[in-house]
Amino acid sequence: MSRALIVVDVQNDFCEGGSLAVTGGAAVARDVSSYLREHADRYAAVVATRDWHAPLPDTNDGHFATDAEPDYETTWPVHCVAETVGAEYHPDLQLPPATVHVRKGQSRQDYSGFAGEVVGAQGARLTEVLTAAGVTEVDVVGLATDHCVTATALDARADGFDATVLVDLTAAVALPTTLRAAARLSQGGVSVTTVEPPA
Repeated sequence: MSRALIVVDVQNDFCEGGSLAVTGGAAVARDVSSYLREHADRYAAVVATRDWHAPLPDTNDGHFATDAEPDYETTWPVHCVAETVGAEYHPDLQLPPATVHVRKGQSRQDYSGFAGEVVGAQGARLTEVLTAAGVTEVDVVGLATDHCVTATALDARADGFDATVLVDLTAAVALPTTLRAAARLSQGGVSVTTVEPPA
């Protein structure tokens, strides 16, 4: 069986100093990079996803809160606008040269990397690319645990991959949504574990 690592949305706007910062985002960038340096041989493929939203006045199918305060569950401040610094990967995220890149949320609401478009693959979806590479299992890391990481892991499982969230290589927005996400992952057949066993 072949395994892929999916690195979800480790972007400037989701890290400290960004417009939708997740506490611990920069640490996730560093930790994922360290993990890849040590364990790249575990993976037949490495995937990195990015939010890639259209700028205002496009509201990305209601994703950006423009007329009211964001609720931080379904509506959000403007973030990760295509071709801006905020949409770029965090500078501490070091990815291998052969990484498969996925852009999602182009003028619509996308949380899962499996809903996005694989860059340079002529419209191919992530499931198709992973299947062609012989991948049957995926590990999911990145930002944020309670939103795009969970959505990506659940879609991976729904598309027939064995899916695991490496929770110590993620960071979350808030405790209530994280608890709900944990229940959804369990119900969806996604494993949740840590890179290193607890001491």
